[in-house]
Amino acid sequence: MNTMTEKVAETESSPRRSLKRVAAAAAVGNFVEWFDSAAYAVMSVTIAKLFFPDYSTTASLLAVWAIFAGGFIARPLGAAFFGRYGDRIGRNKMLGLCVVIMSAATFCIGVLPTFAVIGVWAPILLFVFRAVQGFTTGGEYTGSSAFIVEYAPEGKRATYASIIPATVGLASVAGALLGVAITSTLSTPDLQAWGWRIPFLLAAPLGLIGLYIRSRVDDTPVFRGLENKGKLAKRPLGDAIRLCTRQIFTLFGYSITNAIAYYLMSSYMIAYMTSSLGYSSAESMLTSVITMLVYTAVCPLAARASDRYGRKRMLLVACVGFVVMTIPAFSIMPLGLGFAILGTSVLGALVAVIGTSNVPALVEMFPSSVRASGSAIGYTLAYVLFGGTAPFVATGLVAGFGTPLAPAFYLMGMALVSAVVVVLFFRETKDLSLSRTTVL
Repeated sequence: MNTMTEKVAETESSPRRSLKRVAAAAAVGNFVEWFDSAAYAVMSVTIAKLFFPDYSTTASLLAVWAIFAGGFIARPLGAAFFGRYGDRIGRNKMLGLCVVIMSAATFCIGVLPTFAVIGVWAPILLFVFRAVQGFTTGGEYTGSSAFIVEYAPEGKRATYASIIPATVGLASVAGALLGVAITSTLSTPDLQAWGWRIPFLLAAPLGLIGLYIRSRVDDTPVFRGLENKGKLAKRPLGDAIRLCTRQIFTLFGYSITNAIAYYLMSSYMIAYMTSSLGYSSAESMLTSVITMLVYTAVCPLAARASDRYGRKRMLLVACVGFVVMTIPAFSIMPLGLGFAILGTSVLGALVAVIGTSNVPALVEMFPSSVRASGSAIGYTLAYVLFGGTAPFVATGLVAGFGTPLAPAFYLMGMALVSAVVVVLFFRETKDLSLSRTTVL
């Protein structure tokens, strides 16, 4: 009797253990990618001095951020490559390749000789490795989204998938805090000699851990079903573009708000608070960390709402929320640190709402045979054209119009566009079969 009870308990707990492994496998690559991006941002001043010593401080920083943007330029190529790879070879194999290449490129930045050692080759190689990082990012986010959603139980897809945006928030906080700890505890000579390399060198053990976790999980039931039935697409990228034009356009149309809002919240806000609102760097960093923690905490709550009320309703709530709340959020930020934290936290919560419905929706709206390719194209193009440029555009709008509210009007306007796209073109996806091979 006891033996039978133990066997039943073991059988019932096995799916739970499997889902935990799946969640860990999906999350680990995102954590590595965003951890390194946050560390790069914090270390930007030191990197500027070491790789562009002949420039002025401003010019060298601009050069560093231009190299950072190089990662965005490579994303569409990565989306095309890894999307096809995921549809042809498998979601899990694609993610394993992503984490290996990503970690290797980041580690190479950590051991890269500076300008003083190899001259102009230092910034050139820095650009190359950043581009390789961006190349893998083009497949990582949408690939890991497809991986975990295709494993998730019915009715809980968004809840399980919320680990993808949540790990982005946690990794950003961890990378920023490590960067701040290193820069505040080491002397300038030590920081420039070896301290700046620490966050990048950590990519090697993190990548090995990620590869190990991902190697212990089978590919998704959906992909294995396609493989067993001989229904794998021979030209998934071309088929996705030809058959899923509306889905790609729809995903792009509402993802632009997700992209702009996220990068205004995570990348632009620190500079905005110091240069436009007069806060200290410490106050700006504190605000950023709290905002990212709010964003992370809201993710599972917003995901449960998405599973209950549907993707379309929650996407529309987020877009309308940005239209209504962005101006008030920006307006209260100059009133004091507490108001600044409140304003940015409102934006962070709205980013969580749109992001946690975006992850399952970008998987569900595409047929299984071209899912990785189609979702990667629409999502990545939105982030390249609008996410990567958001801090630059916001800075230019403030300078051009002479008001710190200019970025708020930009985000509000694009959110209105996304709301129209959701209303007119988005069809509810939460109850669709993930195994289907037909286009909506």
